Amino acid sequence: MSSTLQRTGQWVFSQDIPTDVVVEVGEFMLVAKSNYIRKLIMESKDSDVTRIDLSDIPGGAEMFEKAAKFCYGVSFEITVQNVAALQCAAEFLQMTDKYCDNNLAGRTQDFLSQVALSSLSGAIVVLKSCEILLPISRDLGIVRRCVDVVGTKACDEAMLPCRSPPNWWTEELCILNINFFADVLASMKQKGLKPSSLASAIITYTERSLRDLVRDHSGRGVKFSDPENNDSEERTQQRHLVESIVSLLPSDKGLFPINFLCSLLRCAVFLNTSLASKNEVEKRISAVLEHVTVDDLLVPSFTYDGERLLDLDSVRRIISAFVEKEKSKKGLCSVSLQRVAKTVDSYLAEIATCLELTVSKFNAIANLVPKSVRKSEDDLYRAVDIFLKAHPSLGEIEREKVCSLMDPLKLSCDARLHASQNKRLPVNIVLHALYYDQLKLRSEVEDKEGTPVIVPEALGTRDSSLAKENEDLRSELMKMKMYVSDLQNNVAAGASSSNAPSNKKNSKHNFFSSVSKKLGKLNPFRHGSKDTSNIDEDLDGVDITKPRRRRFSIS
Repeated sequence: MSSTLQRTGQWVFSQDIPTDVVVEVGEFMLVAKSNYIRKLIMESKDSDVTRIDLSDIPGGAEMFEKAAKFCYGVSFEITVQNVAALQCAAEFLQMTDKYCDNNLAGRTQDFLSQVALSSLSGAIVVLKSCEILLPISRDLGIVRRCVDVVGTKACDEAMLPCRSPPNWWTEELCILNINFFADVLASMKQKGLKPSSLASAIITYTERSLRDLVRDHSGRGVKFSDPENNDSEERTQQRHLVESIVSLLPSDKGLFPINFLCSLLRCAVFLNTSLASKNEVEKRISAVLEHVTVDDLLVPSFTYDGERLLDLDSVRRIISAFVEKEKSKKGLCSVSLQRVAKTVDSYLAEIATCLELTVSKFNAIANLVPKSVRKSEDDLYRAVDIFLKAHPSLGEIEREKVCSLMDPLKLSCDARLHASQNKRLPVNIVLHALYYDQLKLRSEVEDKEGTPVIVPEALGTRDSSLAKENEDLRSELMKMKMYVSDLQNNVAAGASSSNAPSNKKNSKHNFFSSVSKKLGKLNPFRHGSKDTSNIDEDLDGVDITKPRRRRFSIS
């Protein structure tokens, strides 16, 4: 009998053998086991039913074929991949024990309980198969059962791993869609799983689901669609995914690495997610900004091809929120604030070469850090110098705006000497550097008077040479001051107006030429500094005939 039924099944479900004749033998097995089909036939007004519409059956034709095979005793295999679909199809066809003992619904229920849901991996696969069976899979309670089993077993693995690596269970969860993943996280949280374990699962899921957007920070080898094309189906799905992940982040601060948060922020900016999502990620980055590195801050600053700056408003909001928080808690003497100030200056140096960076944006980021926080401004000077070098077309006023960020008093001796010969700086900044360098040297000399200090011979020779050169410079400046005063007196007395300006111009030129030659001797960067490799010792190229906006006296 079994071999006959098997051959009958092969004939019935063969797609290659056409039907020659329909033989009526009364009630057949499908009607006996499926109450749904029985009712369709009985309620039909057509006495000769030749077509039954089962297009809505869960799992489609494949599951109906298996249900029909079950009715006629043809063997087939129930697996973790098809058990949920078979369960839904059996319930749809009303193939339960109520209408026939040992029916298909009872068989699938037993397989679920005894096999599929007995392991974490099996339960996850069953839950994954329910994605295309909604809403009936949720209505029948299959989704709830799977979520409870996955949550329980995942908690057990998180606390007492049974295999390596210990976080293998987080990789298993990555096959789920974001909605089922959120259900599993909620179940795990309800069962008391530590927030750190939840964070680990979220990080793994994000990196697997947004592999190209999160892991690849350079964009090399990855082609992305136009950032302005926000209506494509792929970008819409990615946007929804990022917003959902952000909503799942535990409220505890400090659970996520700063690099992960910065990568997530770049995803949010790149995909143009909701403002609430971006603000939430920015808040979390700001809370741990003292641990940020320059590389971390660069992640949300550039596009994936590395050629275009993203909107820098996010970085500005992050730094601003951190500064306000530190000022309200610890004041401007906070060690964390000083560390962040140094990172911000280094960050400015990295983005300074971008041609799309404007003076206003550059200054806006630099001014976020209060001036009193920076103990030394050498890093800021380096950023300013790089910015000026990368933007040679800036006018005098724009260059002065950029240089106004610096305080010459906070530059080291080497930085001031470098600034005094830097052709990219405005003249008034050069004079500032010279003036404060002399003040610094005079202060050091006064502090040393009357106090015997043993210094190396080379250092003592250098200091004495610098002192002599500065005294000569001071003498030249005094002479120039007296000469200008005499010229003014002569003009007031009615002297010739045609010779005086010419003499003044030539004298000023000769004077500054001699001063420039003396300053050239003070340059300690002539033998190796990359920033002054192309600076001549003679500064005659500087246009000193332009009127100065300010005068600085050294007396």
